[in-house]
Amino acid sequence: MERKKIEIPEGVKKIESVGEEAEFPFDISPMYEGERIRKKEMYVELGGTEQPGFELVMALPAEEVEDMKVTVVGPDLNEMEEGKAYPYAMIYYVAGSQVETDLEPVIERRNHDFQNYLEGYMHLNQRYDIWIRIGKGAIKKGLNSFVQIAKATMMLFKNELPFIEKIEAVYITDAELVEKLLNEVAMPIFEERDARVEALHDEDVDEFYSCTLCQSFAPTNVCVVSPDRPSLCGAISWFDGRAAARVDPEGPNKAIPKGDIIDPIGGEYSGVNEFAKEESGGEYERVKLHSFFDYPHTSCGCFEVIGFYMPEVDGIGWVHRGYPEPAPNGLPFSTMAGQTGGGKQIAGFLGIGISYFRSKKFIQADGGWYRVVWMPKELKERVAKYIPDDIRDKIATEEDAKTIDELKEFLKKVDHPVVKGVVRPVDGKKITEGWVEEAEEEVEEEVEEAEEVAEQPAVAAQPQVFAPQPGQPLQLPALPQIQIPAQPSAGGGIKLVIKDAKIYIDKIVIRKPEEKKGGK
Repeated sequence: MERKKIEIPEGVKKIESVGEEAEFPFDISPMYEGERIRKKEMYVELGGTEQPGFELVMALPAEEVEDMKVTVVGPDLNEMEEGKAYPYAMIYYVAGSQVETDLEPVIERRNHDFQNYLEGYMHLNQRYDIWIRIGKGAIKKGLNSFVQIAKATMMLFKNELPFIEKIEAVYITDAELVEKLLNEVAMPIFEERDARVEALHDEDVDEFYSCTLCQSFAPTNVCVVSPDRPSLCGAISWFDGRAAARVDPEGPNKAIPKGDIIDPIGGEYSGVNEFAKEESGGEYERVKLHSFFDYPHTSCGCFEVIGFYMPEVDGIGWVHRGYPEPAPNGLPFSTMAGQTGGGKQIAGFLGIGISYFRSKKFIQADGGWYRVVWMPKELKERVAKYIPDDIRDKIATEEDAKTIDELKEFLKKVDHPVVKGVVRPVDGKKITEGWVEEAEEEVEEEVEEAEEVAEQPAVAAQPQVFAPQPGQPLQLPALPQIQIPAQPSAGGGIKLVIKDAKIYIDKIVIRKPEEKKGGK
C-alpha cells in the first residue's frame, strides 16, 4: 500500500507545533516502565475497550517529513472531561538513510516502550488495540496537551534510534476521523505486513528473533519470533525482527540461533531453549513454539488472543481482546488475561497474536484447527480463510453456544473431531480418544447405619497456578486424592462403581451426627 501523509478534512479542529520542547511538566525515565494507572487514579482513558484507537508508523522520503512537528486533530487534552474515554490515533512519519518500510513495525512497537517512560502515562498493547491512561497526578503537574506527549515521545525515538533522522507526529482524537483512518489506512497496512511472511517457514531459516519489550510488565517473558510464529502482540514478524536486529543489535530484538531441532512437530530447538533459559533468568529451560500443552510459549500480557482448554469437551477455545462477553468456560477475556499473562507457562491457557492463525504450524502438536471448538464470531470471520474447509463450520461461535452444555450439544450435532478423537494432520497420529457418551454406573443400594463419622472442617478450594518444573513437561492439574475413613461393615452400605468419568470436587464436608435424646 502506498505510504503518504493523511488528509485532514476541512473544518476539523487542529493545532500545530514545530520544534523541540524546552522542558516537560513530567519526568521521563525507564523507571516508569510498568507503572499502572488504576481507574480511580485516571484522568482520561484513550482507546482501550470503549473507544477506537491505533498507532501507525509510515516511512516517507525525507523531503516530506517536517522534523519535530506535531499536529493534534480534535479535542486536546485540556478540553477533555475527567473520567471519560476518547478515541485516539497516533501516526508517525519517519525518514532517514537507513529507514525503510521493513522497519515501520519495529519503530511502531517502540512507541509502547518509549511512552511508558513518561511519568503518569500508561501505554498498553499495540496496533489497533492500544489502551492509554493519563493519571490525575500528571495533569496536576502541568500536562495539558498532546503536543507535550508527542514531542517527548519523538525526542526518545531520535535519541534511542539514531537511524531516525526526521520524525513528525499526528495525534487524532476526532472520533469520525479515527474510525475512517483505522479502516482505510491502518488496517490495510497491518494486513500487508502480516501477509509477507506466509511463504516462509521455520525450516527455511537459520535464526529466529527475540522480543523483550514486554519484560517491564512480564520479567520472565521470552517472546520468540519465527517465520511460523509471530510475536504475541502481533506487531513483530520474523522479517521485522531481522530488520530490527540489523539496525539495533543490542536492542530488544536479537538473533537467536536455532541450534538442533529436538521436536519438529512441537517446534522445539536447542538454541531457543538456551536463549529462553538465559533471558528468563533460569525460570524456563524448554519452549515449544507450536504446542499448547507441552512446554508452551510464555505469555506476556500484550497478546491479542487467549487460547483456553475446556476439559469438558477436550477442546480449545480462542477469545480476542475485543470480545466483551464470557466465553463458554464462564470467564471473560480480562479474567483469563490475569491468569495467562505475566511471562508464565500456564497449562490450559496460551496467549498468541492473531496472525499466528495464518501459520501452517498453528498449534500443530495438539491437532491445530481440528482441536479448536469455539471462537467469537468476529474473530472467526476475520481468520476464516485460514481455517480448513472441513472444520470451519464445526467450530462454534457465541451464536451457537454460550455455555459448556450448549457447546457439547453443538459439537455432537456437527460431529466435531473431538467427539470421536482428534487425528492431527501433521503426522496422522490420533492424539485424543474422543468422548465417552455416558459414564457406566453400577449402583448397589443397601441399608447402611453409620456408627460414627469423624467431623472434619470444610476446606474451601483455592485457585492454584501450575508452573513448570525444570526438566518436567507441563501437565494439566490432577484431581486430588481424597480418602474417607472406612466404616465397619455390617453387611450393608452403598457401593458405587463409576467407570470412564471425570469427577470434579470443590469440597467435602463430613459431620458427626448429633446423638439422639435419651442416648439412643
